Amino acid sequence: MRCEERPGGCDAVALSYPRDVDRKSVRVVRAGGEADDVVAAEEPLEIRVAGDTLAITMRTPGSDRDLVLGFLWSEGVIRSPDDVSAIAHCGRVGEAERENVIEVTLAPGVKPPDADSPFARRGTITTSACGVCGRRSIDDLLARCAPLADGPSLARDAIPAAVGSLRDHQPLFAVTGGCHAASLVRFDGTHVATFEDVGRHNAVDKLVGSQVRARSLPLAGHMLVVSGRSSFEIVQKAVAAGIAVVASVSAASSLAVDLADRANVTLVGFARDGTFTIFARPKRLV
Repeated sequence: MRCEERPGGCDAVALSYPRDVDRKSVRVVRAGGEADDVVAAEEPLEIRVAGDTLAITMRTPGSDRDLVLGFLWSEGVIRSPDDVSAIAHCGRVGEAERENVIEVTLAPGVKPPDADSPFARRGTITTSACGVCGRRSIDDLLARCAPLADGPSLARDAIPAAVGSLRDHQPLFAVTGGCHAASLVRFDGTHVATFEDVGRHNAVDKLVGSQVRARSLPLAGHMLVVSGRSSFEIVQKAVAAGIAVVASVSAASSLAVDLADRANVTLVGFARDGTFTIFARPKRLV
């Protein structure tokens, strides 16, 4: 797999974004006067495969190639980094639209999704919220990805520690207060990477994509920590990446719980102030 030659390329630091902040003329009114402020940027990204639009997502610019790799992996379009021969932004250099369209060239013999694929049934348009899904999607996913093995156990006190350190790796949130984050943490507490985005699922795609590029999947012995709630798509992406523990700051949806239980993923929510709720597969925690 190769990437378009540009400053930073595919090896850009995870927390370094070129256009993650929109410096609009926002006025903050506080006691004592007004001041300028910034907001988290949100722009469309059109993902094209073999010249056809596969998806459009509203995301925070930055780490777009990792986002696309993670998205393609989670949807089962690719099974190896070698399935992608090239990935690059499209259009004329200098055009604003160029940064919002990315073209994926699949390796010879790798076919894009067809009309009968599970991905096509779910539709192609996504947003900075979560996409359309249903219980049929659980069957589709488990037909492609077997339930995860039991694997190593995780100490319960590792969860509050990982969630509590999430804010330490959110420079964009510190500036804007308006984005989500996804962290990958080893069971021993070692922080691997954190990505931020206006959409939770985009942040997870960036994270998973970075590990696809590093050829680190499957991610046994790792925990996915996400801000906000755990939806179906968050658990789906964890399953596809081989991550057996998902911890979120907020609640879990019913479909996320169903998928986690069937896929043998330990799903934890409301991880705050040293406490948490276990929604699925508690036996992995000791």
